[in-house]
Amino acid sequence: MGQKPSVPRPGTKFQVIGAGLPRTGTASFSSALEILCDGPVFHCGTQATLGPTAQIKQWMEILRRWLAGSESDREIMFNVLRSQLDGYAAVTDSPGAQFVPELIQLYPDAKVICTIRDPGSWETSMDQVRNATVPWYLSLVLLPLPGLMWFIPYLRLLAAQWERLYGEAIPTRHTYERHIAWLKEVVPEDRLVFFEVKDGWKPLCEALGKEIPKDRPFPHINDSDAIDEISKTHVRRGLARWGVILAVGAATVAWILRR
Repeated sequence: MGQKPSVPRPGTKFQVIGAGLPRTGTASFSSALEILCDGPVFHCGTQATLGPTAQIKQWMEILRRWLAGSESDREIMFNVLRSQLDGYAAVTDSPGAQFVPELIQLYPDAKVICTIRDPGSWETSMDQVRNATVPWYLSLVLLPLPGLMWFIPYLRLLAAQWERLYGEAIPTRHTYERHIAWLKEVVPEDRLVFFEVKDGWKPLCEALGKEIPKDRPFPHINDSDAIDEISKTHVRRGLARWGVILAVGAATVAWILRR
């Protein structure tokens, strides 16, 4: 998790709504949930960048309908959201963390668990993510890659949702604090758990009523390294695809001129 997409498993019971923002240990949290819940976990960042093209396009549809806000849009949004998460035991990361009220309606028995960290270090970490996704050339580089050609428009929709929820599209420590306050408003107190991944198995297992796995260390995935590697991999893939496109184009032009 964090570097490899999960595959849905039909019949899997949905158990956990991950309400933590990106860069709060969501990759480690997701891997731990896969073990405890015995099922695939939908880590939104991973699925959007490495999963099937249909998944990022479905999130775009969900976000557009949420932003539109009419009754008919919300009905469609709920249907697409349910379809997106069918076969998964949990969802983590954004934009899942921004759909907590809707997910509570869809999964009334699911536990809501918010991964947390120091707000100041979170802001610094989010700056790293933003710097990796805003270079002017990124849209062009990703254009030949199925799925990722939609990544920048997807980020714009996500930013629009964050601006509406938190009052700012560019994350700051205030975004983090507003998110925590918002969760306390929209989630019943007996369903909301705050969890720091550095605390390991014990508090998480207690929250879920699960036994601590024997001989299984708590997974610790470095989100920063994972994001950097994924970003570099996609840029390399995009440039390679452009190289092929340009080479084929040049060969075609040369063939036409020789005729």
